[in-house]
Amino acid sequence: WQIMIHGESYKPIVAEAARKAATEVYNRIMVTHLLMDKTKPNRVAGAVGFNVRSGDFYVFRAKAVIVSAGGASHIFKPRSVGEGMGRTWYAPWSSASAYALPILVGAKMTQMENRIA
Repeated sequence: WQIMIHGESYKPIVAEAARKAATEVYNRIMVTHLLMDKTKPNRVAGAVGFNVRSGDFYVFRAKAVIVSAGGASHIFKPRSVGEGMGRTWYAPWSSASAYALPILVGAKMTQMENRIA
């Protein structure tokens, strides 16, 4: 989220474009499960989750679902020593939900990125 474009942060640029393109924007929703389509096998039809601040429960229906939550970080002990020990470019809160959500509905996970810092 700290990528700079001509001195501007990338995250606010993308957020503004999303606000203009969408009818509704939901923030701080932790998606916990994907919902499968009853009529079309192997097709995701939505997701469920909750607001991390208020606890409100949400059910989303969708024509298409993109899982872009992030991989896992700090799984392996880094090879770095001294000053660099424990430092990775991954966000420390990345919990592998991009892996877990599809696996829970039976997706075959291939071509997954794996980095050991």
